[in-house]
Amino acid sequence: MAHDRNPQAEQMGDESMARNLAHQAQAIWPQEQRLFERYGLAGELRILDLGCGTGEITRRLAQRYPQATLLGIDILEANLARARAGDTAGDRIRYAQGDAFALSCGDAEFDLVTCRHMSQAVPDFAQVLAEITRVLKPGGWLHLLSEDYAMLHFPAPEPQAFDPDRFWNQNVIAFLQGMGCDGRIGRHTPALLAQAGYSDIAMDYIVVDTLRVPRATFAGILGAWRDGYVEPLAAAAGRDPAAVRADFERMLAAIRTPPQYAVWHVPVASARRPGA
Repeated sequence: MAHDRNPQAEQMGDESMARNLAHQAQAIWPQEQRLFERYGLAGELRILDLGCGTGEITRRLAQRYPQATLLGIDILEANLARARAGDTAGDRIRYAQGDAFALSCGDAEFDLVTCRHMSQAVPDFAQVLAEITRVLKPGGWLHLLSEDYAMLHFPAPEPQAFDPDRFWNQNVIAFLQGMGCDGRIGRHTPALLAQAGYSDIAMDYIVVDTLRVPRATFAGILGAWRDGYVEPLAAAAGRDPAAVRADFERMLAAIRTPPQYAVWHVPVASARRPGA
């Protein structure tokens, strides 16, 4: 069955997604940045940030690798305009519109490819992985943050009235399945990498919770999802948008209100293309 390769274009291009990416970077990057140490990369590298969005992480990568040149690719020109407006690295970063399923880059061009918050948003991610493998140098590293929406956990004081686990499974994961996307791709990523022939596969988890991350930052992530996704989630589930919004508000209240605890486990896979 054929699927639209960018089925969430409207949501990804919405202003709420720019807010979401900013909050996610604030919550995730402080823990994530240490993972890059295992790659042992330095010097005049070529780095591809695929699905770069507004450039939040592209800019941080430029700081992490001060001699590298970076290419940020996104399918949405509106995101790239925001990325260019925030660029502080001069000519070391170039942003370009592109299709992750058919990259215009040459073979074996990059020492490091990062792909974050994208794999769950496109159908048939194995095809994108094949393109990543093509443009990655033998021995080069792939850094892949793949979300898994069954890894968000909130208090359920009255599960008969509202069960947050059921919300993510019956609303969000079902919504993604309806457009050919995998809302549980985080847990499926190591197998995909092994099937594609990668070596040195590792899986780490960034813990975004109400103890490690400021509550306002965590709430900013969920609030942006609410603002961008209430209508499509309601349509996919056959629910009243007001009811879906109310579910988000219950989870936001848990994040904002001490001592209640909420957590999002964010899978980050890394692997090396063989052939060095």
